[in-house]
Amino acid sequence: MNLVYNSEHYSVLAYPAQEGFELVDKDAQRMVFLQGPSAWHFREAINGIPEAERDMETLDAFLDEYCAGLAQPFVFH
Repeated sequence: MNLVYNSEHYSVLAYPAQEGFELVDKDAQRMVFLQGPSAWHFREAINGIPEAERDMETLDAFLDEYCAGLAQPFVFH
């Protein structure tokens, strides 16, 4: 597991062995695990953001939009 992005609102963890990403929305307490084609599309979407525009505000806005319909709430037992 590698922490590839961390802000006040989001974390992105990479799992190279599983070829996946875990997206964590800290504010809404939800997460999504992307693997296979979903992980590939996520990586391509991130790579589509020009390097000069990859600041925390832009990445957090991207992750907010990306997680909107996919992420599931944390469940504690």
